[in-house]
Amino acid sequence: MNTQFSTPFSPSSCKDCRDAKNLGFEFTMAFQPIIDIESGAPYAYEALVRGIDGQGAQFILEQVNAENRYRFDQACRVKAIELAVACGLVEIPDCKLSINFLPNAVYRPETCIRATLEASDQFNFPASRLMFEVTEGEQVSDTQHLKNIFAEYRKQGFTTAIDDFGSGYSGLNLLATFQPHVIKLDMELTRDIDSSHAKQAIVAGVLLTASRLGIDIIAEGIETPAELNTLRDFGVRYFQGFLFAKPATGQLPLAIR
Repeated sequence: MNTQFSTPFSPSSCKDCRDAKNLGFEFTMAFQPIIDIESGAPYAYEALVRGIDGQGAQFILEQVNAENRYRFDQACRVKAIELAVACGLVEIPDCKLSINFLPNAVYRPETCIRATLEASDQFNFPASRLMFEVTEGEQVSDTQHLKNIFAEYRKQGFTTAIDDFGSGYSGLNLLATFQPHVIKLDMELTRDIDSSHAKQAIVAGVLLTASRLGIDIIAEGIETPAELNTLRDFGVRYFQGFLFAKPATGQLPLAIR
């Protein structure tokens, strides 16, 4: 995807862009917890797009194109906030809502964030508890554009995160360009890390870099106690994966209120 995409909409038509009915397809959200291993409570819940008949994310993403990408991105934000509030997330103290966003769907950060802020007000969800993730594999040719987005999101008080860190070729370059609040270690790095000296060495280096930059770490894709224990011994505090809970539609797994 390229940052210069074709769209017939302007900032003045944001209300229409937020209308999911204009997408030509429907979707919902599943939620998966990110656990603070020190307290045992959810640090955040990630909103994951799903089809209304249980289809996975890929089924929905395959229907996203240059013409509807902006509306889809906006609709995802609103839907995530609305459903998270309906599930009771706002009642969990300090728990964040993590939303994936498409940087190529954001033409002006200060304008495109309006739908998010309006939804936050409408559904009484504190904007300060929103976290926005962008995957390292998202092909953004204009890194300055992504830097501007992160800067605006910081200004708004949002938490910023790079998802799937270590899955692409540009991870360390991204950190050199801008520093998010959080990086999420890709599951290819965490899978079977208890038995891989190479992965342990790589993750140790990432953790040292993140510590010096003041960045928190979330380990994704945790499926076994051995993976959890190895990463916890390395100093990782936040975890996400099937070991704790699978994504669930219409509920917050492991919610502690």
